[in-house]
Amino acid sequence: MKIVVGSRESRLAVVQSMTVVDFLRAKHPGTDVELLTMKTTGDRILDRTLDKVGGKGLFVKELDVALRQRRADVTVHSLKDMPMEVPKDLPLLCCSRREDPRDALALRAGVEMKPELVIGTASLRRAIQLKALFPDCEIRPVRGNLQTRLRKLDEGQFDALVLAAAGLMRLGLEARISRYFSVEEIIPAAGQGILAVQGRADFDRTLLEGFADADAWCAATAERAFVRQLDGGCTSPVCAHAALDGESIHLTGLYYEVSDGSWRKGSVDGPREAAERLGIELAQALRDGREA
Repeated sequence: MKIVVGSRESRLAVVQSMTVVDFLRAKHPGTDVELLTMKTTGDRILDRTLDKVGGKGLFVKELDVALRQRRADVTVHSLKDMPMEVPKDLPLLCCSRREDPRDALALRAGVEMKPELVIGTASLRRAIQLKALFPDCEIRPVRGNLQTRLRKLDEGQFDALVLAAAGLMRLGLEARISRYFSVEEIIPAAGQGILAVQGRADFDRTLLEGFADADAWCAATAERAFVRQLDGGCTSPVCAHAALDGESIHLTGLYYEVSDGSWRKGSVDGPREAAERLGIELAQALRDGREA
C-alpha cells in the first residue's frame, strides 16, 4: 500500500507534514509513505494582504485539487489557516495534539520593549488586541513564510513581529521569542497550534489512530463553531480559544462589529460533549451583547 501526504512547500509546512509521514511510516512499516509538496496560490501572492486576495482558502486550493485527482491521499494543514467550511467530499480526518496555542513577540536584535514599537503582522485579530495592550505601537502589514518575515524583521523593516509560538517551536526557533502573550491578552486564532489532516471521505481513518488527539478535536470543534456562527472565515478578527479540564471546557471568544470596528470578549463553561453548542451559544451571546 502507498500513502501520499500532500503539503505546502514552505519549510514549516514540510516540518509539520513530516510528523504525519513519520507517524505513518512507524505505525505501518509495510506501507510506502511519500511526501508531495506544492506551492499554493496563497504562497505566490505576497504583495497584498489576505483580505484583498480571497482569504485562507488560497492556502488549500491546490492541495484540495491534488486530493480529488488522487495525487495525494491526505494533506496536512495548520488548522488556523483552514476555512471554517470544508468540502463534504474532503473532510477533516483528525487533529494532532495541540502545540502551544499562544502568540509570541519576536523583537529585532538590539530593540527593547517600548510603547512605540513598530510591529509587523498581517492579522487584524492580532492588530486590534495589540492596540489594546500597546496603544502607542504602530502596526504594519507583513506577508511571507516564517523565514521571510524574520528576515524582514532582521533587515530593520520592523521593531518586532507577532507570530504563532507553535510555528517557531516546530522550527526550533524558540530563541527568537522575546515574550509570550497569554490567551487572555491575545486570543489565538481558532485552531492555532493544531495540525489538521484532511482527506477524501473514503480514506481509512483507522490508519491515523494514535496520531489523532481527542482533546484537540474537541477544542477545535468549539472554536470553529464560534467563528463559523459569526461568519468569521478568511480574514475576520473573530477568534476563540478552548481550554479543557477533564470533562469540562472553558471557551473564550472575541466578537468584532464590522460596522464600527468595536469588539468585545466573553467566555462560557460547559461539558466537553457540548463543544459545538457552546461555541454557537457564546457567538450568539456576544453578537447580541448578552452575557453568555
